[in-house]
Amino acid sequence: MLIAHYSHRLTADYDLDILRKRAETNAARWAAMPELYFKGFLLREAGRHGAIANAYSSLYLWRQDAAFRDFLVHNRYKAVTDTFGRADIDVRVALDARKGRARDARYAVVDNAPISVDTALGGLWADEIALNREVAEGDDIVAAAVGVDTRTWTLTRVRLATEAPRNPPATAVTYQVLQLVRPLLETLPSSRQE
Repeated sequence: MLIAHYSHRLTADYDLDILRKRAETNAARWAAMPELYFKGFLLREAGRHGAIANAYSSLYLWRQDAAFRDFLVHNRYKAVTDTFGRADIDVRVALDARKGRARDARYAVVDNAPISVDTALGGLWADEIALNREVAEGDDIVAAAVGVDTRTWTLTRVRLATEAPRNPPATAVTYQVLQLVRPLLETLPSSRQE
């Protein structure tokens, strides 16, 4: 599995209703995407949830790397680059992903936490997988995933939830979910499944 995420910073006067309509219009195109657990159309709005600027973002959980390759090769990223330009796409190897009990995601929290050079990785992976499963048990969780970037040694913890986080870590960014397309989300194991 792969977690992929990119974001576009927007001008202060950008009409955010354009993004809301864009997400609603484009969601149907992704509803039957093969090998995609979910795609979130996300918004950061200046003055909300700690945001100092507006940003439009997409968050994906792919079943396999070939599906992400197809996303690129079959030019599905072109619609984004034509409108917003080319953003860096953060790609993480998913260590664990779980569906939660909740249905309608209103918030996405993406926490990118650096891994200390002295951290014992075997123990870290086990702890993060266990933590992700625990998080997925929350009543407000739609999905939870944890991944790693081994180039920068960064953990990425993703939470899709019905409620805004109360005390997110300093390394976390909270987004509003404009649309959540979930072609294969229901096929993810729950927190109680191995």
